[in-house]
Amino acid sequence: MSGDMAAPAKVLTMDTLNPCIVKMEYSVRGPLVIRATEIQKQLKEGKQFPFKEVIRCNIGDCHAMEQQYITFIRQVVACCTYPPLMETAGFPADVVARAKKLLGGCGGGSLGAYSDSSGVEVIRKDIASYITRRDGGVKANSDNIMLSTGASDGIKSILKLLRQGDGQTKTGIMIPIPQYPLYSATIAEYDMQQVGYYLNEENKWSLDSAELKRSITEARKVCNPRAIVVINPGNPTGSVLTRQNIEDIVRFANEEGLVVLADEVYQDNVYVPDREFHSFKKVMSEMGGAYAHMELASFHSVSKGYMGE
Repeated sequence: MSGDMAAPAKVLTMDTLNPCIVKMEYSVRGPLVIRATEIQKQLKEGKQFPFKEVIRCNIGDCHAMEQQYITFIRQVVACCTYPPLMETAGFPADVVARAKKLLGGCGGGSLGAYSDSSGVEVIRKDIASYITRRDGGVKANSDNIMLSTGASDGIKSILKLLRQGDGQTKTGIMIPIPQYPLYSATIAEYDMQQVGYYLNEENKWSLDSAELKRSITEARKVCNPRAIVVINPGNPTGSVLTRQNIEDIVRFANEEGLVVLADEVYQDNVYVPDREFHSFKKVMSEMGGAYAHMELASFHSVSKGYMGE
């Protein structure tokens, strides 16, 4: 009897998948990357190409590009993962002290314990101290800091909070063009409206206030813009915004009632001699008044910069 039963119809097919997932594209891991992986395998098998290696420029994977790890970080992580190493491995005293401090902030003194939803408190306090030093004394509150598994997850969490409405009330998110594809992919996944604004290539990929106004005016015909994403230093452009440029963006966001999402993960990667990094948090605070109380979510990551972890 059971042998005559027809195979059940599949629930998940390309026609029945969530249409937002079908629509989204994440090009940094798309067809070019798949082809690059194929070529790398063929090179190892001895196939001849007019080159000897493939250099991946699709993503900021520092260690894959042979950036060396920092010994201190690895030793601290090793001690936190396996505490007996603090007694047996002969690690430096500062490594042992840091590991003990971190484990002291974990439940049961173990890295395997659950943390608060916003992350281990002692780590968030250290991050707040770092931000205060970075911003020349502008105070950072550890209660306003959340840890995530990479900046991407943090960005997606904030975008998820902004999602509401349909049709002309659907949430619109302003993003730079060119951009890091995480944004366009997540906007599609969450069924929001992408609102692109174009960077000025002729002027070091700067951001023009008139272009922002053009973009949001057009967008309001089809959606409800609720946030603006700014990537500084730029990805993929490598541009570094001037302080004046940042102030212009802040004024624009305030006038238009937008949440500012500042993607600042490359803040340690500034190679332009006549530019320096200015955080949106610092600039808003120093502008004062209403600007100091605007809604801002800024993002950083240990997977970039000098750490690359």
